Amino acid sequence: MVARLVIAAPGSGSGKTTIATGLMAALRRRGHTVAPFKVGPDYIDPGYHTLAGGRPGRNLDPVLVGEHRVGPMFRHGALGADIAVVEGVMGLFDGRIGHQVEAGGFGSTAHVAELIDAPVVLVVDTRGQSTSLAALLHGFRSYRAGVRMAGVVLNQVGSDRHDQVLREACADVGLPVLGSVRRAVEVDVPSRHLGLIPAVEHGKAAMRAVEAMADLIDTSVDLDAVVRLARSAPDFPGPVWDPAEEVTVVPGRPVIAVAGGPAFTFGYAEHVELLRAAGAEIAVVDPLRDESLPAGTKGLVLPGGFPEQHADALSANKKLREDVRSLAESGAPIHAECGGLLYLVSELDGKPMCGVLPATAAMNPRLTLGYRDAVSMAPSPLRPEGRRVTGHEFHRTVTTPVHGATPAWAWRDHEGVTRREGFIQGNIHASYLHTHPAGDPTAITTFITTP
Repeated sequence: MVARLVIAAPGSGSGKTTIATGLMAALRRRGHTVAPFKVGPDYIDPGYHTLAGGRPGRNLDPVLVGEHRVGPMFRHGALGADIAVVEGVMGLFDGRIGHQVEAGGFGSTAHVAELIDAPVVLVVDTRGQSTSLAALLHGFRSYRAGVRMAGVVLNQVGSDRHDQVLREACADVGLPVLGSVRRAVEVDVPSRHLGLIPAVEHGKAAMRAVEAMADLIDTSVDLDAVVRLARSAPDFPGPVWDPAEEVTVVPGRPVIAVAGGPAFTFGYAEHVELLRAAGAEIAVVDPLRDESLPAGTKGLVLPGGFPEQHADALSANKKLREDVRSLAESGAPIHAECGGLLYLVSELDGKPMCGVLPATAAMNPRLTLGYRDAVSMAPSPLRPEGRRVTGHEFHRTVTTPVHGATPAWAWRDHEGVTRREGFIQGNIHASYLHTHPAGDPTAITTFITTP
């Protein structure tokens, strides 16, 4: 089985994305075939992981796909690799609030590390502490049985003396230091309202940032020790997730257009794999440049992304907007999530969009974020009425109205209030809710067989 390790932290902002991405790139430089993963529903970090590892960055999220699929999906994503690096989410034990498992919060980094039986490396921002690091490490290592914390990367180290004291603290609790990153070192990766700017938008600068992360790891981390630790993970036998086993093959190779390019980057690699396994021919279309949908398009997938950052260019591409509207009027199935929803409304921040849905959208100062246990409100080109799905919201825009005459979803918020959201209109399913197709693969076959 592939060598593997999980990069975690006591909390967000500790530097685990820089360390994990740099590790992936540095290991690849050394000739390793690296399988990159991210815990949770994040779309942005996997874009940098893809650049670093040269393979699709994949997500491991038991909340969205179920615990039973995490191991098989890990084995699928690691096929052909000799080492896997898994970047965690938030703090090591931070998962879905109110949902606990032996490893910590449900869907937490600790939970996933236990599900794939991988050692954990803790990245610690050491600013403002010295010997107290020992107490922090002792607490994290002993908090939950079944989570094997096996090493530490010291981040934001101030001086040689600071480094010495920190290493002594780690020795006190018996945890090896795998690396020490100095405070003066910076890697410039720009961010915006939802976090880092996606790698595909940042272009060559993203690649330069990944190379800088790899340089940082080369000079600050003992890569040989990291590899030895990853190889200490035990055998991990079991089934391999196979998209062909999840769907029914549809004859005729229907053409399914999938929006891509800088404006639509929020998608899971398994989505396209499932569509192809079901017999679809995938045609990627970039709404910033392409002026028409591919010939013979039978359905359209509009994933999330940052259309609000590209509203002028999307609006200027009037030919494609009209093509999308014509496709919708023809009754072809359209699946739009978050950013895809924004593209279908009449206006986004005052700029004309496709005009398929009777709504407008605009930026909002409030971040909407969290998992939702949702129920499908009506039959759609994805699901029957009453189907229960867990999804995830992540946006700073709002639509007016928040749902159509037939909402896509309903769920209860943390106060028990029923919320309705999204649009089912003909064969259109458009919503802010991100879902993982591997968690509900029957939706794939339903979509491409919609007449």
